[in-house]
Amino acid sequence: MKTVEEPLFKSYVFARVNADEQTKVRMTAGVMNFVYWQGKPAIIPAKEIETIRKFLNEYENVMAEPILLKEDGRVTIRQGLFMDHEARILKIEGNKVKVVIESIGYTLVASIDKKNLTTLIQ
Repeated sequence: MKTVEEPLFKSYVFARVNADEQTKVRMTAGVMNFVYWQGKPAIIPAKEIETIRKFLNEYENVMAEPILLKEDGRVTIRQGLFMDHEARILKIEGNKVKVVIESIGYTLVASIDKKNLTTLIQ
């Protein structure tokens, strides 16, 4: 029997680089770009990387699955005026999601960036 290991986050490499080294990294063969968060390259705290390592050492056959947003799904808003409010997804348009916020006694429809939403377990 042959065992094949695959990376947990396929097509991603975690790198510690300063601003001066970013261009050099982008010019490396096979590198597309950095993952961006709020207009800047995403920074994963060392503590989170260590937590992932411990998790992988403790459990077998771990898979990372992206969060899937779907129309009529429920989400929590993570940032802005309605932070921590629940909403229902009306429509997904690229990186923007139109949601209905009903908890304030009115139905408000807002277009919110995907990165500011967390899916709710249904």
